[in-house]
Amino acid sequence: MQNIVPMQARHSLELRNHQQLALTPQLQQSIRFLQLSAPDLEAEIVQALQDNPLLERQPEAEYDIDGAAPEPAEPQAADAEPRDDWANLTLPGRHAGEDGEFERPEAAATETLAQHLLGQLGLTRAGGRDVALVTLLIDELDDDGYLQTPLEEIAACLPPELGVEAEELNTALRLLQSFDPPGVGARSLGECLILQMDAGGGQGDAQVRACARVLAQRHLDLLATGNLARLRAALDCSQETLRGAHALLRGLEPRPGRAWAGNVADFVTPEVLVSRAGRRWVARLNPATVPRLRVDSHYERLLSQSGERGPLHEQLQQAHGLLRSVNQRFETVLRVAQAIVERQQEFFERGMQAMRPLVLRDIAEALGMHESTVSRATRQKYAATPWGVLELKRFFGSALGTEDGDTTSAAAVRTLIAQLVSQESGAKPLSDSQIAASLSERGVVIARRTVAKYREAAGIQPASLRKARAALESG
Repeated sequence: MQNIVPMQARHSLELRNHQQLALTPQLQQSIRFLQLSAPDLEAEIVQALQDNPLLERQPEAEYDIDGAAPEPAEPQAADAEPRDDWANLTLPGRHAGEDGEFERPEAAATETLAQHLLGQLGLTRAGGRDVALVTLLIDELDDDGYLQTPLEEIAACLPPELGVEAEELNTALRLLQSFDPPGVGARSLGECLILQMDAGGGQGDAQVRACARVLAQRHLDLLATGNLARLRAALDCSQETLRGAHALLRGLEPRPGRAWAGNVADFVTPEVLVSRAGRRWVARLNPATVPRLRVDSHYERLLSQSGERGPLHEQLQQAHGLLRSVNQRFETVLRVAQAIVERQQEFFERGMQAMRPLVLRDIAEALGMHESTVSRATRQKYAATPWGVLELKRFFGSALGTEDGDTTSAAAVRTLIAQLVSQESGAKPLSDSQIAASLSERGVVIARRTVAKYREAAGIQPASLRKARAALESG
């Protein structure tokens, strides 16, 4: 039998050199500011101005993007051509008012769907109990105006002592469904369409309206398949009546709450402006999005003269730190935007079909940044281009091979697919295989399954459904 000798613990001291990145408050603030959108950054700045008395906005007359006082603009002759200036650009969907400010469209009204319905409820002669039940149903509506929760489930959630019966909820629902917009309070798409037809929506003779009503009640799934033969057999109607019923349903609103579902902030202000400089396209910051901030020089001088360390001195450091973080954010966004514009020159000349493949790693290696930094600098940052206002992330995409050994981007291929479909014959739409063959003729090597994936991503229906839709729409 062997004797087991216990091991003795040994203690020792050892020095090691290693590097570690410490996330200081200043670094954390810089990272957070970089990933903020322009509205969120403005909200942070407004809060900082309220909390820190040493921070103030710089008057516009003392500031421009280069830090120098702006020079007065020269008067333009009446017969001179308009300048190619982004300051005069009217973005799509905006309308300039008489005072030069942009007016919001009606869809971006501040009134919500619930407020719109409650206003109508207040004009009825309903009793207090009915008003309470209709208000309860309004609270259950989704953004599209549908009542997704079954009435039985709503009744089961109410206290038993209230004694609410199913018929009372049905009565309250009928009152709600009589409100504007037509179709509100529907529990299905079919019911929504029928409510609108009952309210006088759509045109057509009695036979077409009767056919449309049966379609909405029973055969919406079959209508979606586009099988005309089965539809005509199920409805026992002529092809002309079926087309009329389909046109009537298409003229109705499948989302009654659409006009109230949009966020008030429907528009974005681009932080980057892309314009031509000679033969190249270049990026620059939009001065309207760059905050005009500075530290109060009077208080800073008094604090430096006193030499005392206290709360005000700490706020002075915080003010300088915020200015550094804001400046670093815009500098990083501009550097990333310039690198993107430099690599996507063809896009600015020819549009989406000329978009080149680009990944985060390409920009990160070119600028000596980490990929996460590039990702933060492009998230919710927008650029005004000749082809519209685009998020910087839209310029990134995977690469697809071409027959000449070059590459093209997935975004460009999706655009080509959409162009081919828009030019096809409605009676003979292109199949995915035919689209792949057409792209191959243009030098883009792509499989049929990839075409199907990009087609679905672009919201384009399969060839069979496009053919059926064209047959229904043709006169």
